[in-house]
Amino acid sequence: MALKSIGIVGCGAIGKALINAVAAGKLAVRVAGVTSRTEESAREFLSTLKTPPPFLTLEELIKASDLLVEAAGGAVVPSLAEKVFAAGKDLMVISVGALLDHPEIIETSRRTGCHLYLPSGAIAGLDGIKSACVGAIAHVTHTTRKPPAGLEGAPYLVERGISLAGLQEEKEVFSGSAREACRGFPANVNVTAAVSLAGIGPDRTRVRILAVPGLRFNCHDIDVEGEFGNLHVHIENVPTENPKTGKLTVMSIIRAVQDVVDPVRIGN
Repeated sequence: MALKSIGIVGCGAIGKALINAVAAGKLAVRVAGVTSRTEESAREFLSTLKTPPPFLTLEELIKASDLLVEAAGGAVVPSLAEKVFAAGKDLMVISVGALLDHPEIIETSRRTGCHLYLPSGAIAGLDGIKSACVGAIAHVTHTTRKPPAGLEGAPYLVERGISLAGLQEEKEVFSGSAREACRGFPANVNVTAAVSLAGIGPDRTRVRILAVPGLRFNCHDIDVEGEFGNLHVHIENVPTENPKTGKLTVMSIIRAVQDVVDPVRIGN
């Protein structure tokens, strides 16, 4: 069945961008509705629109939508996926890091036949990584550089009493596996989860996270070495009003929904 309507879970930078993209005619779908744990601010935003979609409960939203788009953070993903797949609907997950601790979501998608979409987000090159993994891979390394404000409040930093306030020079704040990075920085490195799932997995994918004072961009470098040769991807992503979310992430979600609608697929 062709995709006709989307339901948006969360009304932050990504949710608002999707609604605006549909209103501007950039997406050939209908927004069936929106739900958010911050109902007051969501309703305030919706009230500014000429023809706003309705604010619904999650149960109402699932019933009204063909595809649910999660844009509310990793904490909601397990229960959301369970409800969406039980209703026979498809799900797009933005908080990809949540899947590393809940691989049953991927298995449920495959078992039920309900589609699970994981957009590229803030990174490019996932098509190359997926192709390269048909052969042998020696290593995959993901290095992230962000302004300190984009990392503040991350559980990894809070638990260790690490403050980035007043930082004067580049500082490496994390080095480890993709699984560890996603647990410690759940709002910062969903792209790392996507890289690991497209490639050699969350335990073999190595991650470095650096805080860089004065940096204007969220920067990502992916290095892959394998049987195919070498791949290097460098991204400098302008942040949205939320310093944890880059503009390319928002654009990627819009394009991902567009690709679900379009019968023509370019790239892997």
